[in-house]
Amino acid sequence: MLGFLRWFVPAVLPASLLAVGVWRTDLRREPPWLVTLTFALGAVFGSVALFLERRAAVWSGLDVRAAVSGDAGSLLFLFALVAPLRETAKVSAAWGAFRSRHFDEPYDGLVYAGAAALGFAALENATVLREHTTGLVWIARALIALPAHLFFACAWGYALGRAHQMKTPGSLFPATWVAATAGHALYIHFVYGRGPGALLAVLPLLLAMGGITWVAAKDLRARDARPSSRDGARGGASRLSVPSSLGRPPSLTTVRDALRRADHPIMVRWILFGAVVTLGAMLAGFAASIAFGHWAKIDFALVDEHDVSTTAPVALLGAGILAAFPVSGFLVARASSVPTLLEPALASAVAIGSTLVVLGLTAPVALVFALAFSPIAWGLSCAGAWIGRPVR
Repeated sequence: MLGFLRWFVPAVLPASLLAVGVWRTDLRREPPWLVTLTFALGAVFGSVALFLERRAAVWSGLDVRAAVSGDAGSLLFLFALVAPLRETAKVSAAWGAFRSRHFDEPYDGLVYAGAAALGFAALENATVLREHTTGLVWIARALIALPAHLFFACAWGYALGRAHQMKTPGSLFPATWVAATAGHALYIHFVYGRGPGALLAVLPLLLAMGGITWVAAKDLRARDARPSSRDGARGGASRLSVPSSLGRPPSLTTVRDALRRADHPIMVRWILFGAVVTLGAMLAGFAASIAFGHWAKIDFALVDEHDVSTTAPVALLGAGILAAFPVSGFLVARASSVPTLLEPALASAVAIGSTLVVLGLTAPVALVFALAFSPIAWGLSCAGAWIGRPVR
């Protein structure tokens, strides 16, 4: 009985509670039977996806674990098969709800995509915990994998909600689905493909997921409240103005407007200057982390991803580098005196791209971690630029 509870409770209970929470947060309260059916279909299609994964692993000799297939083999297996198959299974589970008459507002995209993802997660976690009957690290992996299922599914669910609102499919859903699939592949690599120490690397990702999900849900709710989304009126379709107060977080529409430049050309010199500033800030943050570690007598040579207790030095270095991005974004925005985020955002992208190229040539293992944290670094840079921009 205890063995049954060990894998059943951590696998099924959290996902079920989250599914209820997803339904209860909906403005119009979707039919419980349809949300439950979508949840169940997520588990059914998830079992099919996991079965196909195992057959493909036996046939190809590849595995999710880097210790078995190597870093290159593990990533190839994840990007080419595992992540696309899993996200396809979730879309298939939710597609019936998307085609039903109950899908009548953009926020429903988050509800049904989330329900399908949580059903998939419950099945996957139950399978993993039944196969690994000992070790708290596997329970930790199952619980940490759960929000990623929800987040990446809600990403393409959000895109479907927007497409439903605009009445035109466009390329928003395919592009978002590909991005979500790639992001989930990297996340799976950290949770199941590497040693327990890599689990600490996903903590900043979890915080970013929660923030982005909250903003996206808020944005869809705001769109639902506009008269134009209900009656076809044009009055609510105008761009939001840049808020003058920092106490109110910007909406997605406001951020998109700030990332556009329609009145005058892009200032290339500030992009190049900002890239240099960002790279310099990264080096300064890296050096500051090393100096602090030397002062605190931290041995950076003891890092081992299979031992969680030795990952503190890596966390210190990562924090120093990430802290450089909001600082550089603030400095570039303040120096350029432009009200938009375009130049600081492009400058940060150039600096991140240059860093990825260098790591790809010198340290391929570090490249995987850098890829995962690049969106967070870019977002921090934009946040710093948002604070430092002049308000007009």
